Amino acid sequence: MANQQRSEATRARILAAAAEAFAERGYDATGVAEICERAGVSKGAFYYHYQTKQALFLTLIDVWLQELNRALEQTDSDNSTVPDRVLAMSGKFQDILTSRTPQLALIMEFWTQASRDEGMRQAVLSHYRAFQQFFVDLIELGVAEGTLSPIDPAAGGQVFLSLTSGLFFQGLLDPTGADWGKVAERSTRIVLDSMRRRE
Repeated sequence: MANQQRSEATRARILAAAAEAFAERGYDATGVAEICERAGVSKGAFYYHYQTKQALFLTLIDVWLQELNRALEQTDSDNSTVPDRVLAMSGKFQDILTSRTPQLALIMEFWTQASRDEGMRQAVLSHYRAFQQFFVDLIELGVAEGTLSPIDPAAGGQVFLSLTSGLFFQGLLDPTGADWGKVAERSTRIVLDSMRRRE
């Protein structure tokens, strides 16, 4: 048990050091040696836990996106109708932008690397499609419960994903340019109003 705890602690230190280094210096400028120095571990310990720097980077993104998924699932359990859930998600937008700055910088690095590396691109596509399917499922549920009009779920999911991605990158690039929480809520209401079932 003690060995397992030490191993988990070492893994956590490597992840934290890498997140800090990637956010500060970027993926390309950060080497394994620097991550090891920041984490206070040997290269042997690094390669015991991660085969490559890329594998570590993808793990960081997966951890952050899992946290985001849990936040989305919480809005599902806290709200009764699909429009309520979607509005609750938009309400979390400001919190995401203000409380996860290092992770947000990692997302930008992730997209940059995806434009250059096929392995990274496939990882981006995997997450992208998972989030798109999340919105598709949400729209199908809204149609079934009668709160949304019978629209094409795939098209509607694409609209929500495009809105979310666009607001995310605007907020990241220009964090003081607007109250992004309010912008997200207003934009979401506009989209929802176009999708609501009319009596």
